[in-house]
Amino acid sequence: MKVFLGYASGVGKSFQMLDEGRRRHERGEDVVVCALQPEYPKPIEAILANLETIPMLRIAESESIDVDAVVNRCPQVALIDGLAYENPPGTANAQRWQDVGQLLDAGISVVTTVNLQYLEKLQEEVERITGKRVSCAIPSGFLDNTADEIVVVDAPPGDTLWCEPTPGSAASVLAEAHKLSRLRELALLVAASVVDRQLESYLRSHGLDQSSGVQERIVVCVSPRSDATRMLESGRRNADRFQGEFYVVYVQERAISKREQDTLDKNLKYAGELGAQIKILSGFDNTEAILDFAKHVGITQIFVGHSTRHGLRTRIWGSLVDQLIRAAEGIDVVVYPQ
Repeated sequence: MKVFLGYASGVGKSFQMLDEGRRRHERGEDVVVCALQPEYPKPIEAILANLETIPMLRIAESESIDVDAVVNRCPQVALIDGLAYENPPGTANAQRWQDVGQLLDAGISVVTTVNLQYLEKLQEEVERITGKRVSCAIPSGFLDNTADEIVVVDAPPGDTLWCEPTPGSAASVLAEAHKLSRLRELALLVAASVVDRQLESYLRSHGLDQSSGVQERIVVCVSPRSDATRMLESGRRNADRFQGEFYVVYVQERAISKREQDTLDKNLKYAGELGAQIKILSGFDNTEAILDFAKHVGITQIFVGHSTRHGLRTRIWGSLVDQLIRAAEGIDVVVYPQ
């Protein structure tokens, strides 16, 4: 099973799936279309015109895959748009992903599409980002144990249906673009999980040690001058994703204002709530203090904020980010604009 995963509406999952079917058909594979959306734009209609389609079953006002007809036809590849759809009452399976399971059991390869918000294990996280939650979901185990390949269908935020600009909406478009960036990160982690599962299977089948390799150790650098919520949440997700260690560091400064102290306290409090190992560092040179700590504990990724405001010292010596990138040999530096 190959899944085209979208992190928002309008990124082009259906086109990518059907274009994959077109390419396979042109290579000589036996490809049929088994489930479609009600309407498509003209570029997709042009692809469909050259592919065989097995009509869907219509029950009341809804449609479902004609599983028996597809199994009897027994193509090499079935194209199914909308893995998370619910079937109408009276069908053998309540949800489309169950139909797909039957086709896979019958030896038919499936190429399908799904949006991020329909993945059960991510619904709470997606709801925190978007404030919305869909009613149906695909069980975590189905995708984890069944998908052989997941392709994240990527698109610039302005090309998605979420970010169509309207007069006077610049601030709202920027806010939606930020949400899309967070959703995109989740989608990439889902795709990476499939690669990890395949690697584990390969190592197991070849009798190799699955614990070999470098464990991810992520550190988020917080300051008294900016809200680090986004960095902290991203650091926690990535540490969980790679089953790694999660640190948060602050390099002490001699004198900060009450407002800056409140911001720092908020950042460190949230870091504690996320289960980070919090370290307060000291030193005249922030870059040196951070890198000394990173090398001591074996950090693999440094998350740091970057301000667009530059003072005289920064113009002469470069920002903390510049210095870290130059000096952090062998360590990835992930930069968050602030």
